[in-house]
Amino acid sequence: MNTSRPVPDKDAIALLPEFPRLGLDRITLVASATQAREAVAALRFFVDGAAATESKPTFRVGEVSDGPHIVQLATLERAWVFQLTDAGCREQVAALLAEAAHTKAGFGLGDDKARIRAKLGVEPAGVLELNHVFRERGYRKDMGVKGAVAVLFGQRFIKSKKAATSNWALPRLSESQLVYAANDAYAAAHVLAALQL
Repeated sequence: MNTSRPVPDKDAIALLPEFPRLGLDRITLVASATQAREAVAALRFFVDGAAATESKPTFRVGEVSDGPHIVQLATLERAWVFQLTDAGCREQVAALLAEAAHTKAGFGLGDDKARIRAKLGVEPAGVLELNHVFRERGYRKDMGVKGAVAVLFGQRFIKSKKAATSNWALPRLSESQLVYAANDAYAAAHVLAALQL
């Protein structure tokens, strides 16, 4: 007997109203050590939030990614997108990611954790894989942010495939990249809050 809880399919999700996303006015790009210190200080006021990473895609056989190139962290109100080209910025975000006192929730974080260990030299702590929470609650194995937003809020979360596969190693990120990255973490922060863990 299948006791799995239903998740709307792609067609059903397409009919739902859109999840309200963060605009650029609530997204902070963090590219220097000074900016990172300010962002980390602001983030330390929050116990719970969400995290994700983005890496420049690899297309050739045998090509190895040197990502992540950005780390995005979000609360229920705003998001910070850390570019990891500056050593001081990397150091600040690495210290925050290693703090167990702050929950960093998200979807598909296994690969993110491995890349963070390799690039930043820290073990991410306080990490909560939301997919596991949904599994424990009887949902299918591969719940992602789109399915979670549909189930919990009856809304459609829009993810741009073009932004997802864009070059995250660029020195200057586009507005669409910033909006994509920030909202990936922002939506996960709202899912975490709705699950009332």
